[in-house]
Amino acid sequence: MSAQGLASFAALMADPTRAAFCLALLDGRAWTAGELAKAAKVAPSTASEHLSKMVEGGLLTEERQGRHRYVRLADAATAQLVEDLAAHVNPTAFAASPTTLRAASASAAMARARTCYDHLAGRLGVAVTDALLSHGVLEPGFSLSPSGADWFARLGIALEASRTRPMARPCLDWTERRPHLAGTAGAALCRHAFEAGWVTRIGGQRALMVTDDGLACLSTLLEIPAGTLRPLPN
Repeated sequence: MSAQGLASFAALMADPTRAAFCLALLDGRAWTAGELAKAAKVAPSTASEHLSKMVEGGLLTEERQGRHRYVRLADAATAQLVEDLAAHVNPTAFAASPTTLRAASASAAMARARTCYDHLAGRLGVAVTDALLSHGVLEPGFSLSPSGADWFARLGIALEASRTRPMARPCLDWTERRPHLAGTAGAALCRHAFEAGWVTRIGGQRALMVTDDGLACLSTLLEIPAGTLRPLPN
């Protein structure tokens, strides 16, 4: 890797529009150019130009289905890079305060529970991770304990080792400034949460809401207080 190569790759995110694309794609799904243009509030032609550079530089991958062009983050390592960079942003220096009630509500929902590529993040993700540690499912060094493997198996969650991804690793949460669970185990748990109906997306975006079933199951399985999983009514 040359200095020029590193600088060129870093430049792929050194633009507000391309950074907005990366943050949107942290939901782990493939988006069309039009959807990303709308999310970043730019013209479709502008989005297409940026996306071509990001695909060419290896930050994104693309696939075409008929007239539609879909893009996603290149892989889990790329998603980790984006999330790690976001976690190092000084919120007091760069974050703009929401100017409308809708924006404030969306920001609060993202902080409460969201996906980070393919695992749980926000207060929900950190609370689940803390509970997994306190129940001995995870060991302090963020490795899966022998009893932890049994815990996943009892839930019917199959954990398959990967040559390119650790079984469990900490991912610094950019809103909580504490780690949540990533890696193969984190992705499997997140996938199970969707399949079992524990969580659902809010407005089709990264923000999540814990369902009644999720509230009951997570409270029983991990003894997480209900107020941590869902906002208490006023």
